[in-house]
Amino acid sequence: MITAGDFRNGVTFEMDGNVMQVIEFQHVKPGKGAAFVRTKMRNVITGAVTETSFNPSAKFESAFVERKDMEYSYADGDLYYFMDSETYEQLPINKSVLPDGFKFVKENMPCKVMSYKGSVFGVEPPNFVELEITQTDPGFRGDTATNVTKPAIVETGAEVKVPLFIDTGDRIKIDTRTGEYLERAKG
Repeated sequence: MITAGDFRNGVTFEMDGNVMQVIEFQHVKPGKGAAFVRTKMRNVITGAVTETSFNPSAKFESAFVERKDMEYSYADGDLYYFMDSETYEQLPINKSVLPDGFKFVKENMPCKVMSYKGSVFGVEPPNFVELEITQTDPGFRGDTATNVTKPAIVETGAEVKVPLFIDTGDRIKIDTRTGEYLERAKG
């Protein structure tokens, strides 16, 4: 059991049959009246964010969310297969569970598979990936306006905006959380 007074960022707990994760919390002690805990929390299954105030003595059941390192193997229709690195078991996960940033993941990349009571509800791709540009228009010489970008297709088939000096065949680093180009890959 956990009380609202024990809330910290990242704590997961069960509330009304849902698994919630604390994003932000604030212990408030007004001049008049009882203290309370103002909490911003996310439903880990649906991703919905809500703000609620709790009595500091309110009790909740702790929820253990398992985060397991697994390697993305291949896709077959709407099922994406992940391999457990220890047991070599294949785990099929439906496309609807995958985040937008998964379009930057290629085969054999490690991901974190999140589950609660054996039910998979999310996949966390690596924060940064290095991918090769397979198609982009050539940059024009003399176009030196700051922050000018052009579309480029990477080896996974996803599109990303890159600076004009990036060419087909270059390797770039991408932030999968935002889908933004970070830098040209070294090497």
